[in-house]
Amino acid sequence: MKKFLVGVTALATALVLTACSGDAGGGTPGGGAVAQGDPAGGTTTTSVPSSTSAAPTTSSQTPSSSSSKPKPSSSSKPKPTPKPTPKPAAKPAANAADVPCKAALASPGVSACVDLSALKTWLLQDGKVIYGPVKQLPGKKGHATPTGVFHVSAKVKNYHSKQFDAPMPNSVFFLPGIAFHTGSLSVYSHGCLHLSAAASQKYFTTLQSGDVVQVVA
Repeated sequence: MKKFLVGVTALATALVLTACSGDAGGGTPGGGAVAQGDPAGGTTTTSVPSSTSAAPTTSSQTPSSSSSKPKPSSSSKPKPTPKPTPKPAAKPAANAADVPCKAALASPGVSACVDLSALKTWLLQDGKVIYGPVKQLPGKKGHATPTGVFHVSAKVKNYHSKQFDAPMPNSVFFLPGIAFHTGSLSVYSHGCLHLSAAASQKYFTTLQSGDVVQVVA
């Protein structure tokens, strides 16, 4: 009887040890579901997370360095460097030594010089050239412009010659019937001095009554 009880006890102990240490998944620990003892006589299964899925991969957290910097557009071209604009050369100052009118050069204040043969005229101030030389056209043969030293006697903005029925804009008279005025630079006058419109305007505004006008041949 005692031998029978000892045998039954040994068999029961072996069954209990087998149930507590058995792997229901048939694998190694950590590889899947682990069977644990259940007080009701069955088994419960608990999931063990895999160690490889515990930490997120670094590639999903770090932004790509190639996408963080914008690539330069291949269509954008550098603008050409503008070339500096050359400055116009300064005109040499008119030389008073070229003026043939000694009396006009020696006269204080404003004066005018006329060179009939060179078809030139100048405006002077205190012996220095302030305008010119510019072209003038004097009287034709038989109506020659007088030579000598004269003085401005009158100025008429829009004079009209009754003798020749001709307009004489910007007239500056220095002899009776003889004046600087706007006129043709290709047709000789009846004794006056033809100037361009711009030159006659300059003479009209610059010369005043009493200023010296010298005419040389």
